[in-house]
Amino acid sequence: MKAPEGESFRDSIGTINEEGKRAWLYPKKPSGRFYKYRTWVSYGLLAFLFAAPFIKVNGNQFLMFNVLERRFNIFGFPFWPQDFHLFVVSMIIGVIFITLFTVAFGRIFCGWICPQTIFMEMVFRKIEYWIDGDRGAQKRLDRQAWNGEKIRKRSLKCTIFFIISFIIANVFLAYIIGSDRLIQYITQGPLANVSTLISLLIFTTVFYFVFAWFREQVCIIACPYGRLQGVLLDNKSVVVAYDYKRGEGEGGRKKFRKNEDRAALGHGDCIDCLQCVHVCPTGIDIRNGTQLECVNCTACIDECDTIMDKVGLPKGLIRYASIENIEKKVSFKFSARLKGYTGVLAILIGILIGMLFLRNDLEATILRLPGQLYERKGESIISNVYTYKLINKTTTSVEDVDFKLLSHNGKIKVVSNDHFKVPGQGLAEGTLFVEIHTAELKDEKDKLKIGVYSKGKLIETTSTAFLGPRSYK
Repeated sequence: MKAPEGESFRDSIGTINEEGKRAWLYPKKPSGRFYKYRTWVSYGLLAFLFAAPFIKVNGNQFLMFNVLERRFNIFGFPFWPQDFHLFVVSMIIGVIFITLFTVAFGRIFCGWICPQTIFMEMVFRKIEYWIDGDRGAQKRLDRQAWNGEKIRKRSLKCTIFFIISFIIANVFLAYIIGSDRLIQYITQGPLANVSTLISLLIFTTVFYFVFAWFREQVCIIACPYGRLQGVLLDNKSVVVAYDYKRGEGEGGRKKFRKNEDRAALGHGDCIDCLQCVHVCPTGIDIRNGTQLECVNCTACIDECDTIMDKVGLPKGLIRYASIENIEKKVSFKFSARLKGYTGVLAILIGILIGMLFLRNDLEATILRLPGQLYERKGESIISNVYTYKLINKTTTSVEDVDFKLLSHNGKIKVVSNDHFKVPGQGLAEGTLFVEIHTAELKDEKDKLKIGVYSKGKLIETTSTAFLGPRSYK
């Protein structure tokens, strides 16, 4: 159905043309107070992103996600496979935290914190503006024949994009394998670690593809977060919104003319300049309402405020506001829904803090050797054989380690060495025997409590089963 003359309906995303092909976007270079604030926030987050793998806390990398070896460091705390429950709780807290902010403030995470937006808008896009120029210059350059100027600009841009992608790939690798190992690989040279170099080039190619070509399609097609808005947002959510009541008026929007009494003619404050559309990095028209492509980057707010200033109309035609605020002038309130999410978040954070306080730096596991029965030694001594595994989650070794029975009177004999050490971020395992007098046993399977000591100080306790005869006396 064809739209009436002078009116259009949004029935496709802004990055698809009438033929169904990719419509390349040329967003105008943004400016304004929100853009300035976003720039400061972005540079701070970029500094943190590049520094975090190289910061050490008590010898532990500040952030590391070594999926290959199943080792994770979060804010300097090491997490091993045995701490997976803590990692799961942390991830749930992160999801609820993002959900809470989405319900309250829409897709603000995407516009201000998301690495995709920060790299695209604050790094790659700025380089593009520097080399190719603003919106109009970029469109002319694309239509231009392949002469010396175009080849030079394209070559320079692609080279810089690839170098930055390579740097990002190295930082990304530091998060996975650890910064110490990355520096070791770099000093050894690429030929000494060909497999790592190939992985690095694959990551580089992916990042280059995303930022040089795929761009806003990540937010529109690949990222599921935009679709979450449909179930998380409501009329009370504060988002980047167009005040259609003020902008349309009774007579609709109209181009600006000097000395014209727009209010008397019934026209709204929107002068239909399309600058909010031209500056949008995802190609939407914010005047069509909240859309999944909108990343709340505030570029349209800054551009609209600039135009309103020039024509002498009040700012804030596009602003952070809820539908309720626009329709009923209702201010933001902490709704029951937000209180519910906040309550769940507070409970989970409390549980996580409790788990972290109960977590030990050394974890001990002592298990009876499978398939082995008890052994009698003399008339009254029962012996069981066990395997032990001690995992040291810190970077410093635990010295002079030995075991003692805490629940029964008896002896523990460690095979090969009674006193040993557990290396930093490593493990020690071996075999031990537990010998207990029959008078100490109450049942055919008693529960033993064993203490792990380092230099005579109790550092961990664990429990295991002790198997004995049915009748002792």
